[in-house]
Amino acid sequence: MARSIRVFYSNEQGVSRKNFNWTPINKKSAVLITAAEFFWPGGLGGLEDIRPHLGAANIWVSNIGVHGPEGGSGGVEFLLHVDWPTPLNVMVTITVLDDIEQYHRTD
Repeated sequence: MARSIRVFYSNEQGVSRKNFNWTPINKKSAVLITAAEFFWPGGLGGLEDIRPHLGAANIWVSNIGVHGPEGGSGGVEFLLHVDWPTPLNVMVTITVLDDIEQYHRTD
């Protein structure tokens, strides 16, 4: 069963390496990650009310790699790219799928 978590990063610009540890992730996990700009909500409302802002900034994730426990739970590392002249707030959604079933090597 797929599980997802949303992580909010403030003042992101350029390329930055991220690591997020989360118990459902292990070194055999298949993980998908999406990213988009967001604005902090005004007034009442929690993090679950934040929605992505699909503006002109190019925001994406690359080089996604899972890892086993490092002093606790497993996790995922990735590069977050924010191509915009000023820092932006970015929401990242990490989805972990079932473990990889088979490995195949090509030479």
